[in-house]
Amino acid sequence: MTRRHPNIVVIQSDDQGPWALGCAGNPEIKTPVLDALAERGTRLSRFFCASPVCSPARASLLTGQIPSRHGVHDYLDGAHAGPESRDYLDGQPTFTDALAEAGYRLGLSGKWHLGASDVPRRGFVHWFALEGGGSPYSGARMYRDGVPEDVDGYLTDVIADDAIDFIDAEAARRTSRQSDHEPFFLALNFTAPHKPFAGQHPKEFTEMYRDCAFESCPQEEPHPWQPTVDGVPIGGEADAREALIGYFAAVTAMDAAIGRFLDRLTAHGLDDDTIVVFASDNGFNCGHHGIWGKGNGTFPQNMYDESVMVPFIIAHPHLGASGRVIDDLLSGYDVAATLLDLAGLDGTAFEEGPGQSFAQLLRGEPGRERAVVVHDEYGPVRMIRTAERKYVHRYPHGPHEYYDLVRDPGERENLVDDPDHVEDVKDLRAQLDDWFTAHGDAARDGARLPVAGAGQTDTLDVNPLASFTPPNWDGTPAATRRRASA
Repeated sequence: MTRRHPNIVVIQSDDQGPWALGCAGNPEIKTPVLDALAERGTRLSRFFCASPVCSPARASLLTGQIPSRHGVHDYLDGAHAGPESRDYLDGQPTFTDALAEAGYRLGLSGKWHLGASDVPRRGFVHWFALEGGGSPYSGARMYRDGVPEDVDGYLTDVIADDAIDFIDAEAARRTSRQSDHEPFFLALNFTAPHKPFAGQHPKEFTEMYRDCAFESCPQEEPHPWQPTVDGVPIGGEADAREALIGYFAAVTAMDAAIGRFLDRLTAHGLDDDTIVVFASDNGFNCGHHGIWGKGNGTFPQNMYDESVMVPFIIAHPHLGASGRVIDDLLSGYDVAATLLDLAGLDGTAFEEGPGQSFAQLLRGEPGRERAVVVHDEYGPVRMIRTAERKYVHRYPHGPHEYYDLVRDPGERENLVDDPDHVEDVKDLRAQLDDWFTAHGDAARDGARLPVAGAGQTDTLDVNPLASFTPPNWDGTPAATRRRASA
């Protein structure tokens, strides 16, 4: 790396499937800026979130821990600001704490969704946070350094403009001081392409997809576990084609906003000394497997790759070969240690749990041998995945799943009851149990919590059903659900 600590920018999208990126092989979606970022950096082709829903995935990214240790098991509901809200990571070390201790100036522009969105966290000199977990793309309520602000304009651009203002201010400070290097960290957290989809995005982007065939998003027969409201999938909208147009437009509009931000970074001469990361919080299905949504797009929650895999790109001039694609299985719980390692800081405190730095992998250097498995959880639903196999266990009664990913990469044939795979299932089940026993916290373990994808309203009061009628185990669709999942 450089002789001094580099700046770090982590750009995060919201509900972006691993398939929703041009450089990942989708010829229909237009992401020229992110494609160019991958061309000058490294793309991780098999990167997994720690949980296929927003809040727990984001908590794992910050802490390097799993939901069964940090205690965030579902998207956070209830009060997001004011005296009734709470910081769900209060008292838990985050990599941003470590950056602050090392002298970094921290900024946030966009979504937080980990409680108390109106309270700037430790070390943040700039705080512009969305009130809750989702919003229409106009008229959003934000909190600027604790003060509510109702913003006009297209939310994606509002968030990007605020991030540009932060960069401008940091560049001005550096020019005026002409002294010690004070690195910055910026979390640029978009709400795109999270629903609502149709009628939300500028015409210049929706018109790009008016005649799109959307072959990358086949509208399959509805999954038998998919909850619906008045016949509409809980994670989708009534007009699937208009929803697809909106989803794709949201991604492309975000890509353009990222381009404006990166251009400003270059204009200030900061690009040579800034690590840029792009990732999503969790994946998303736009008709894949007959689902609209992510992990809670079905009940019981699903662990399909479209839900648990996310795009991940990292770029820095000192990270070696450009346009590289790494196929290793890596996870969100590895990010905290990795970023600190790349920054030249001690990240070992974030390797005491499951997270492990993969900085050497990014540098192209020989390093310690890594595990060949990743794990996900969503309350009582847990997954272990290798390069060739996947096992999903649902406490307490199932149904469980086993997939041979070599023969069946699309996860179409559940072989959990196949006599030819009894030993495979037994082996993965034992590994899964041992791993969560090693890395979980009995007081915050999700295996026996009634998490149903309907929101979490307290640190351990995981709202199991609300007014949500789940499907029966025979696959009868749900009749109602309180609201769209966040």
